Amino acid sequence: MAKRLGVTGGIGSGKTTVCRIFRVLGVPVFVADVVARKLMENDFSLRKEINAIAGRDLYVTGSLDRKELARIIFNSPEMLQRVNAAVHPAVLGRFDLWAGSSEAPYVIMESAILFEAGADNYVDRVLTLSVPVEERIARVMGRNDLSREQVIERIKNQLEDEEREEQSYYILNNSDNEMIIPEILKIHNDMLHFAGSRK
Repeated sequence: MAKRLGVTGGIGSGKTTVCRIFRVLGVPVFVADVVARKLMENDFSLRKEINAIAGRDLYVTGSLDRKELARIIFNSPEMLQRVNAAVHPAVLGRFDLWAGSSEAPYVIMESAILFEAGADNYVDRVLTLSVPVEERIARVMGRNDLSREQVIERIKNQLEDEEREEQSYYILNNSDNEMIIPEILKIHNDMLHFAGSRK
């Protein structure tokens, strides 16, 4: 049975880049956000539930109006909680099946809200990426069409770095001036050792 490593960090912490390096090392990666997006588009009962929470049809064009959903949930912690409560169990169920059928020594779940979603109960160890908030804001504004205020709003809806770090087995400083590949290799070797398949 494959061991499971959760990779998390706030918005703009570089999860995609770090997981790309793990993929090059041959580690299968489950990207929770991508799976959540697909389920929200294609799972009929989830679509119905999202519309019920929003109080209107967010699929008028045939696909989910993400901007409108973001507007609703990021302005209301209660709405965000209700949408998450609908989506998270479906995503975690998919991860469980996927990880259970893997032949690899270990697999990764990449999730921005790993702890908030209760996904830490589905993994053996957690790696948190730590990056100064200002650097994260600059990164997200540089890649997404979001204002500083919108980025800060999203950061507020996530755990503080310190809270994540306290609950993590590994912490990786992913600041722009850090050399991360040697650190990732160390974590990779440690996970192989933990999985009992150290080369």
